[in-house]
This record gives sequence, structure tokens and C-alpha cells, in this order.
Amino acid sequence: MTVSNAQISEVRAFNRDYTRRIGVLSRGLLESPYSLTEVRVMYEIAHRPGITAAELGAELGLDRGYLSRILRRFHTQRLLARTTPAQDARRRQLRLTPLGRRVFAPLERRSQQQVRSMLSPLDHSRRSAVLEAMSTLRTVFAPADRRAKVTLRTHRPGDIGWVVERHGALYFEEYGWNEEFEALVASISAEFIRKLDPARERCWIAEVDGRRAGCIFLVAGEAGAAKLRLLLVEPWARGLGLGRRLVTECVRFARAAGYKRVALWTQQNLTAARHLYEQAGFKRAAREPHRSFGKDLVAETWELELTRAAAAER
Repeated sequence: MTVSNAQISEVRAFNRDYTRRIGVLSRGLLESPYSLTEVRVMYEIAHRPGITAAELGAELGLDRGYLSRILRRFHTQRLLARTTPAQDARRRQLRLTPLGRRVFAPLERRSQQQVRSMLSPLDHSRRSAVLEAMSTLRTVFAPADRRAKVTLRTHRPGDIGWVVERHGALYFEEYGWNEEFEALVASISAEFIRKLDPARERCWIAEVDGRRAGCIFLVAGEAGAAKLRLLLVEPWARGLGLGRRLVTECVRFARAAGYKRVALWTQQNLTAARHLYEQAGFKRAAREPHRSFGKDLVAETWELELTRAAAAER
């Protein structure tokens, strides 16, 4: 995807503002004689005693020669101790000395106070927005091999409003659907809350590293059937297997609740979702052209026979 000059300027403006706010431009970080890199190296050693220079360099992305000079300076100042474990003579572990811990302690306190001073003037909603934006940055730029903490939970206050807002915004951004779709999602969500039977119906919220990243609903239908509804996965969380996990959990719950069949209504252009349904064993039962949400669409009904699927598993 092309990156515009305006987007580049926005990122650079943010970088300039944030580095000024945290004092990176000062001669020493946190009113100390140490640079940002030196304080970060000290932080990692303090919080991960026994780390090696190689691990430290890989974690921080530092040049070996540059890191070696920093460690040599710490050692000369008696802030750093190097030890060799008996079981591996090739491994040189790094730890702060008692003097090193005394030097680091006020830096840690000043850093915490700096963050507290930045967040304290913000009301709850703005503080939450800032923290969520920071979480997004960490998630989307995390290394591909980092294991994100993915959890599924049932809904709680605030989740249903999020479901409606994210469906409305995301489907407009990706498909151009108008507010009629958001109204439909709001109606489905409100009915779910009003008529909820916890033993046979459920909403799951998927979280990645503690942040809402997706959802799915199972509601009672007719003639022993259940309806799978409102599957959504945030763009930044795609590729983690969330959609498959949500669908699998929904089907598992439906089977445990005694439903004979699960049905769902989707659109032909939602190819990623249709692929998930097909992988889970759903079969397309009907299709019909229609005009909804400001677009010409082709609606599809998909069904999964749970009794037949259970027999096949045996």
C-alpha cells in the first residue's frame, strides 16, 4: 500500500512532539548523566538479571560495538557485574551491582513520575484513548514471531457498544456500507441483551494483549437451530487465527447447548468470512440478490448440521 507524503509528515510530527515530551533532546535523560540508550540498557539489565550481551543487543537492536562500549563504561563505573554460570562457561551474564541498583533506582522513579505527570491531566476517556493508541502501535509493529496473548471472554458492560461502533465503522471503511448496516447491528445486539438466555446464547469478545480485537454471537433460532451472528476481526489482529478460533468456539458451544443446526447469514463479497465458515464445515444453503446498506449485494445462508457433524467425528 502506498504511503503518502501527508502520512509521513504526520508520523514525523508525532515523533518530534513525543521525543520532546519525554526529554530525549536533553543532554542527559531524566536529569541524569546518561543517554536514552544507556538508561534503556540499564533498565533491561535491572529487570532481566542474568541477560547476556548478545540477548541485550538483539532485544534493543543495538550495534555490538556500541553496546560493548556502553557495558564497558558501566563496568568501569562499577555499575555492572559479569558472571559465568557453572553449567555454561561460555555464557557471560550481566547484573547490576549494588551501586548500579542505587544509581538506577532514582531513574526508575523519575521515569514513572514523568509518565504520571503526562497522564494525570487527562480525563478517563482521553487517557483510555492514549493508552489504546499506544497498545495499537506496539501490536501492529511487533515482530511477526512474537506470540500475542489471545483470549476469548464473554461480554461485559461497554462491549456491546463497541461491537456496534466497530461494525459500522469497519464495514464502511472496507465495503462502503452505509448507516443502515450499523442500525441492523445495533438492533441485533439490543435484542441479544434483552432476551439473553445464558445457557443457550453467548457473545464472545476476543482480546489480543488485553485489547478488544474481535467478536462473535450465538443466538437461539427456530426449530432447534442456532444463529451465528456478528463475526468481526479487527484489521490489525488478522493473521492470528482469531476468526477461526471464534467460529470454532461458537460451534462448540452450540453443540454443547444441544442445538441440532447452526445457520448464518452473510454476503457473497465477504470472502474471508465465507472461507472460515467453509473450513468449519458449513454448507451454503441459499443465495439471493438484494439491495441493502447502500449497495447491490448477494446474500447467502450457510448451515452446519451438528448431529451429522458429530456422527462423522465418531
